[in-house]
Amino acid sequence: MTRREPLERTPVEAAEDEEFFRRYGPWSPLDPPGVAAFMAGFERPWWIVGGWSIEAFTGHPREHEDVDLSILACDIPAFRAHVGDRWHLWSMDGGTLRPLDDRFPEVLNVESQIWVRRHALAPWIIDLPITPDRDGLWTSKRLPAHVAPLDEVTWVADSGIRYLNPEVTLHFKARACRPKDTRDLERAWPLLDATRRAWLREAVRSTEPGCAWQALLDGG
Repeated sequence: MTRREPLERTPVEAAEDEEFFRRYGPWSPLDPPGVAAFMAGFERPWWIVGGWSIEAFTGHPREHEDVDLSILACDIPAFRAHVGDRWHLWSMDGGTLRPLDDRFPEVLNVESQIWVRRHALAPWIIDLPITPDRDGLWTSKRLPAHVAPLDEVTWVADSGIRYLNPEVTLHFKARACRPKDTRDLERAWPLLDATRRAWLREAVRSTEPGCAWQALLDGG
């Protein structure tokens, strides 16, 4: 069995997590192979973002609080059809939850998330941050001008699972800059080539001025 490095949480983060679980219920997240099984037969693009995408890139296993699956906003109707009535979908935006179903077929915000669980008494299994698209192209929530074909911002592992590029994932993580995010940066940075490093350096400088990561980014 693979030994996973435990997540580091500050006391404030631990308290926030406990409050989160009391308010929204428990999580029992899938892992990437579980997501692949869940998405089998879905004919539109999907990929994994967040901490799992960094683990796939670095090969360094760590614990994960959830699994972040993403799809293009234009493919939400196809995702609803894929799930059918086997699972309940909820639109989550800024703490507000609303069913995503025939009565409420639109998400609260195209830049928000979809949560997935079997029923009201079951744990959540997938957190799906929606990726806004522009005519079917991937767009960044952090850099609206960053519009690209999906193949330019994702890669496919030997497992056949598609992941967000590490430099793009790290750019998203730079805003929160939690201990787990910094550790992901430290694991991935030595493995990034010069082009990816330069992109991440300038992206963080543009959107997160004063970020604690800048010293490391400027040093490489």
